[in-house]
Amino acid sequence: MGPAVGIVAALLGMPLMAWQQYVADVILEIDPETGELVFDEWVLTVPRQSGKSVLILAKASHRCSATGFFGPDQQIAYVAQTKLKATEKFERDYARAIKHGAARLKARTRTGNQKVDIRYPNGSIFGVEAVTEKSGHGSTLDEAYVDEAFAQPDNRMEQAFEPAMVTRRNKQLGVVSTAGWLGVSLYLWGKVEVGRRLVREGVRRGMAFFEWSAPEDADPADENVWLACMPALHRPDCLPSCKAHTVQLKTIRSLWDKARRSGKIADFCRAYLNQWKPKPREGEQTALGNWAACRLPEVPGEPPLGAVGVAVSVDREWASVGAVGVLDDGRHLLTAVERREGTDWLKAHLLGVQSRRPDTVFVMAAKGPGSDLVEPFREAGLNVVTASFDEYVTACAAVSDGVQYRTVAHLDHPDLNESVAGARWRFVNDRRVLARRGSESDVSMLEAVTLALWGANQGSDPLDNIW
Repeated sequence: MGPAVGIVAALLGMPLMAWQQYVADVILEIDPETGELVFDEWVLTVPRQSGKSVLILAKASHRCSATGFFGPDQQIAYVAQTKLKATEKFERDYARAIKHGAARLKARTRTGNQKVDIRYPNGSIFGVEAVTEKSGHGSTLDEAYVDEAFAQPDNRMEQAFEPAMVTRRNKQLGVVSTAGWLGVSLYLWGKVEVGRRLVREGVRRGMAFFEWSAPEDADPADENVWLACMPALHRPDCLPSCKAHTVQLKTIRSLWDKARRSGKIADFCRAYLNQWKPKPREGEQTALGNWAACRLPEVPGEPPLGAVGVAVSVDREWASVGAVGVLDDGRHLLTAVERREGTDWLKAHLLGVQSRRPDTVFVMAAKGPGSDLVEPFREAGLNVVTASFDEYVTACAAVSDGVQYRTVAHLDHPDLNESVAGARWRFVNDRRVLARRGSESDVSMLEAVTLALWGANQGSDPLDNIW
């Protein structure tokens, strides 16, 4: 019956994409021994804007029209985050599509009142239900959809639907959503865990599970990652007139650039890579992207040290020293050298570094909490170079790009990890720098390696004394 869903979608003016047709084919498989549907439940998680709504409407309309197999008077319920959201979806998307295909399906819609639904000539009804424990408590219910299931706190909807569905032949529950937040979207996460296990075990009855998502360690900036997990995304060889896909690459590029500028990487990964991420706190901005993906388990011998950065926390309670050297593969290794309370230890420590490596260059910000130390350090014989504000902006951009494009690496040092985890951006017009006051941790260690990276990038060989 899967192909028939495609025919209904075409009648509605919304032809199915290949991935949608595949899902329809599977969930409408018939057991040759019983003559009934193989699956009474199906779970689908897919990135946003992939076409979930089109699939739901086409499948529901098919059931409500396929009197020969399902029979007349099919009753189908639809819920989303709230009744208001479900109603908006019906009025904006479903009702409009039904009106487009009204002459062929002969269905009619009711909107703008307490009862929002689509009615079919054979007496079948596809309608919105309130999101309560009493939803679906009618005489019978043949099919139900839990859309945007990431917003459901628990399985109360299933418990409400089950009594009305228990006696119905070929009943089905569809749970459809983009990924939720780890530790928050418990209902959907439970479905995903069960579905993944069933797939691993090769179980092909009961629940059908579908998931299009990027691996946990995937680079969110990599267009190949997008192409692998977004089934509606235009392929590189798609013509401008392509109807087989509905999302253009330039659209996702724009969304990625926006997420990166605003520090909303986790939101992008959840929405468009369909990845499960810890929920960011309200207003949280992540300074760097996939920091963990840049981790090196170890470096043979001593870490290479080129330029050395020095930074002081805004309250002057902490000072940090970080260094950058070049690995054999060309990546810059960001190394946490030392972090201690106060600033009175810095001069002696830096002199000790310089005594062991006379060609060492120390990089500090020309303006900031530690700028008053520059001249005393120089008077003590330290080779200190300062980065102007514009150069500091460039340095912040370089460390962000380095993480995004995997041109930097780190050794998983706790001081540097903590600094990165709590770092936030501060915007200065259309540019951004590390927020010394607005971050949730002391960012002096991150600032130190950022300055060192800028210093390392000033010459062809970062290990030379390039000034």
